[in-house]
Amino acid sequence: MDYRLLGRTGVEVSPLCLGTMMFGAWGNQDVDDSIRVIHHALDAGINFVDTADVYSGGGSEEIVGKALAGRRDDVVLATKFFMPMGKGPNQSGGSRKWIMQAVEGSLRRLGTDYLDLYQVHRPSAAMDVEETLGALTDLVRQGKVRYIGSSSYSGSQIVEAQVAARDRNLARFVTEQPPYSLLVRGIEQDVLPTARRYGMGTLTYSPLAGGWLSGKWRKDAAPVPTSAARPSARFDMTSVANQQKLEVVDALARVADEAGLTLIQMAIAFVINHPGVTSAIIGPRTMEQLISQLPAADVILSTEVLDAIDALAVGRMLRGRR
Repeated sequence: MDYRLLGRTGVEVSPLCLGTMMFGAWGNQDVDDSIRVIHHALDAGINFVDTADVYSGGGSEEIVGKALAGRRDDVVLATKFFMPMGKGPNQSGGSRKWIMQAVEGSLRRLGTDYLDLYQVHRPSAAMDVEETLGALTDLVRQGKVRYIGSSSYSGSQIVEAQVAARDRNLARFVTEQPPYSLLVRGIEQDVLPTARRYGMGTLTYSPLAGGWLSGKWRKDAAPVPTSAARPSARFDMTSVANQQKLEVVDALARVADEAGLTLIQMAIAFVINHPGVTSAIIGPRTMEQLISQLPAADVILSTEVLDAIDALAVGRMLRGRR
């Protein structure tokens, strides 16, 4: 597996990042099996692991911590904070008070004394970005965090954070984690160019569009989701929008078939083939799912395949404007 520089940090990461949201109560509740999946990913060359404190209420971080015992220094370990971790008024967000508490919880659950990448899970219009950056800068200076990043920030929010870091001499976000897939391409217009302008690494999530590009969701087959993180209402096939999405998915599957690829391989390869993307976060729940996704790391899509994908994407956007 080839490795890529994570922005301008000098750190090298695999083009596939192992996302762990599906390990724990939200997905695979078999701890030993989840650890086997993580170990297989590491053995296959993945050296980038992403989690979050909120995943399974901390359960995902605990599983990752157990899996990385004895292998911690070989992995670029990323986690996130911001989402509610309790019912109290100060158990979420980007305040200094919460960040200092949240990081200790993540370090404990992950069984490590440092995080390679600590990310703000979501932006907040009510929060002064300097408050968040100031607290994160202190964590970097304390050695508890190596680098900091953002997730789901708009282009303007990225700029605001970068300018604040420069003007106040604070640690800056070196990565952005946005959604990106064959079906969700909005970041091409603003986020990816902005991130590249500031030399940020980009680790995108949901390359299979939340399961739509897994190959299970076709006109002739509509299974019920098994994950608590993906409610059935999201896949209501009586919805006109979802019926249109199924048409696009079917057409994309035909493009993949003609290219000699599975839809999963083409979908993930599309993401990591973009020059603005450093790594795509894959989120397998089972060993079977991981094995189906790993080959995408070596797929290079031809111009003909990319043109066919673009034609379908443009058609979908035009239908959405009617």
